[in-house]
Amino acid sequence: MQWNNKLQSEIVSKEQEDNSSSEKEEKKKTKSERMEIEENQIRESGQVILDGNGERKKIYLLTIIGEIEGHENLPNHSKTTKYEHILPKLASIEDSGEIEGVLLLINTVGGDVSAGLALAEMVASLSKPTVSLVIGDSHSIGVPLTVATDYSFIVPSATMIIHPVRMNGTIIGARQTYDYFQIIQDRIVDFIANHSKTKKERLEEMMMNTKMLSKDLGTILVGEDAVKEGLVCEVGGMKEALKKLYQLIE
Repeated sequence: MQWNNKLQSEIVSKEQEDNSSSEKEEKKKTKSERMEIEENQIRESGQVILDGNGERKKIYLLTIIGEIEGHENLPNHSKTTKYEHILPKLASIEDSGEIEGVLLLINTVGGDVSAGLALAEMVASLSKPTVSLVIGDSHSIGVPLTVATDYSFIVPSATMIIHPVRMNGTIIGARQTYDYFQIIQDRIVDFIANHSKTKKERLEEMMMNTKMLSKDLGTILVGEDAVKEGLVCEVGGMKEALKKLYQLIE
């Protein structure tokens, strides 16, 4: 009887060891699969969920890199952000019960005005806390994207360029064309003024500046200059941006 009890105990112990080993293998497999999914997300779209922090918050990292592609495809060798990919992702973030905040990393030379402004409007309409961080450039239509978030940062060496609306291709030299350009420019200026501390008059003044860009009108702002002009909230990097986002979530 005692021998049977001992044998039964050994069998139970063995089963527990097997179950424990199986659970460890499953966790290892799950972690490996998750890392592979994250790597694919980064490789395909520059997007990833940050949830390994001590704050136990789920942050969605969204990148605006290169040129913002709009209604026409850019050459394959160009680094682009495709707005038709970002729009549904922003809608998914808003609908998610898990994502608690969004960090927008920006390094863009600008691009399609209509697409860029649509993205900025989407970011501004999110109910989740949002923070932007300019890590290289935020030129042209990248400026509305920077100011669209609840709070913004810029690294000391990053630049922002504000210039008038331009258009490539054949342009009809008629009064209606110039009026249309003015309407587009007013939309951009109004958005920036409504989402930053910079006045509309000052924005238009910087747009028409003739002393900075040799082949164009406009103004270059480097790091602290963008903060002084009221476009960006603060000079800082990744550490400051995440810390601020945690605060906004709380």
